[in-house]
Amino acid sequence: MDFPFLDNWRKPHPDAEGAAAPTDQLLDEAGGAAQLLSECELLRGHARAAGVELDDSVESLAALDQLLPHWREDPEVTPWLGTDAGLYLGTVMVRAVPGARWTRWPDGQPVVRLPSGREVDVLEEGGAWAETGSPELSQAYAEVSED
Repeated sequence: MDFPFLDNWRKPHPDAEGAAAPTDQLLDEAGGAAQLLSECELLRGHARAAGVELDDSVESLAALDQLLPHWREDPEVTPWLGTDAGLYLGTVMVRAVPGARWTRWPDGQPVVRLPSGREVDVLEEGGAWAETGSPELSQAYAEVSED
C-alpha cells in the first residue's frame, strides 16, 4: 500500500545543525508517526461493534482476544484487520513497557524496539492473530513485557 503523504515522513529530516535526524527520533515525535500508527480505525470499529472499547491498555489486549472472529468470513478484511491489530499491539507495548519505542526497518516497516534491543515484528503478530487467533495479543504482550 502506498501513501504518498508518508514519503516525506520516511526521508531523514535535518536537525538544527543540519545533520539527518535518527529514524527513531522521527517515530517518537509527539503527534507524529506514533500517533498515526495508533489510529487502527478498522480494529477499533470492530471492537466497538462488539462492545469493547480500546483504551490502549494491556487489559484491552485480553478483551480483543475474546472477540468472536467474524472478520475471517471476509478474506479481504482479515489482512487489514491484522495490520491494525499489530499496530495496536505495538501501541500498547510502547505505552506500557518502559523504554519500548517505535522504530522501522530499512524497508519502512514499523516495529517495536524493546529496551533489550530486541525488535518485535508487531505486524506479523497481528496478522497471525487475525488469521488464526494465535498467538493471542495478550500473550504476545506478556512475552515482551518480561524482556
